[in-house]
Amino acid sequence: MLTRRATALGAIAACVPAGAAHATPIRVVSLNPCLDTILVHVADRSQIAALSHYAREPGASTIADIARTLPFTYESAEEIVALRPSLVLASHHSGLATRQALARLGVEVATYGVPDSVEASIAQIADVARRVGRQQNAATLIERIRARLAEAERGATRRPIKALVFQARGLVAGEGTLADELMRRIGFDNVAARYGVHQWGNAPLELLIADPPELLLAGSAAPGAPTSAERMLSHPALASIAPRMRRADFPAACLYCGGPVLLQTTRVLAAARDAFWAGR
Repeated sequence: MLTRRATALGAIAACVPAGAAHATPIRVVSLNPCLDTILVHVADRSQIAALSHYAREPGASTIADIARTLPFTYESAEEIVALRPSLVLASHHSGLATRQALARLGVEVATYGVPDSVEASIAQIADVARRVGRQQNAATLIERIRARLAEAERGATRRPIKALVFQARGLVAGEGTLADELMRRIGFDNVAARYGVHQWGNAPLELLIADPPELLLAGSAAPGAPTSAERMLSHPALASIAPRMRRADFPAACLYCGGPVLLQTTRVLAAARDAFWAGR
């Protein structure tokens, strides 16, 4: 016997156009905040059927203001199919049940991994733009990213600053991440391994206090009462080592995504580097 969910999907599926996806999709749904950002920058607004609900979160998204003017979903197959998309952009972290349901209904789903380098991120921009038929928009965006990064690299004229990205719960970006590559290229020595972190992990506050980096690239709590995860960012012990460690703002929204976010992340890192040397 069919479940109510299956029945609802079957009814909605009658609205999905039969046959292969359009050569140039005119209705695109994104299920991932990083893909949301790429889509907003390369697609025409009329092509965007919906973004993920994460795109509206100001502390985690660089497009929150734009996202609040666009439709969104909570990633259920029912609401996605009801939008009659020509293409769905998903990540490997998107709900597997939703992706499988969409595939059964003949909805094209393009699934992407998390880019761990600048070039992988640029390739992702180009692929999304190709799928939505807006290659020129991607070319312009990629040119801006390369120019911004080249400018930041030219400013790295001194020895690398021993630095650590430090976010809520003590989350640290280590070697092999996109953040690590950007740090190295812009003038930092990522010391995450000093705290036992390789790729992604959490740095114990005790180790950080005992052996602080020269510069902490730290997140900040969202407006209002900090969550339990955010309290570590304002722990009194961090203030106690201020004479031995400088601190610069590194928004969480800069940490998780590449794509157009590279423009902001590069600017933030270059500003932190320049401020560090200006204060010496």
